[in-house]
Amino acid sequence: MRKTLLVMLCTAGIHLTAQAGEFGTAEEAKAMLEKAVAAVETDKASALEKFTKGEDGFKDRDLYPYCGGPDGNFTAHPTLTGQSLKDLKDKAGKPLGEEIYATAEAGKISEVAYMWPRPGTDTPVEKVTFVTKADDQVCVVGYYK
Repeated sequence: MRKTLLVMLCTAGIHLTAQAGEFGTAEEAKAMLEKAVAAVETDKASALEKFTKGEDGFKDRDLYPYCGGPDGNFTAHPTLTGQSLKDLKDKAGKPLGEEIYATAEAGKISEVAYMWPRPGTDTPVEKVTFVTKADDQVCVVGYYK
């Protein structure tokens, strides 16, 4: 009986650990943004390409950096490169892109919250992005609450 209970508890613990790690955390998102800033400052063209392709650790579960240039268009994103970041609205109609651009400051990481569906779903949930400016890029990494 005790062996069965122990096996059940261990199995449940493994399942809970796997669920807890299914999505990125605030700390992981912030760390990825800091890594992205360093990459942009070292070699902007290479960094933007890596962000878009999700290479060199720039894609981890639901975490990835994206950036927009001075013209307001995505310069790096898995699917939206070349489209307008500045005109982007969240699923509740909030002018997300405008707020990201207005919030971004070099040397400072700020937060912008909005409603967006998790990957593979249609139901919007709260997502928080860490936002900063690196070189002439507005760069972001977001996580779901």
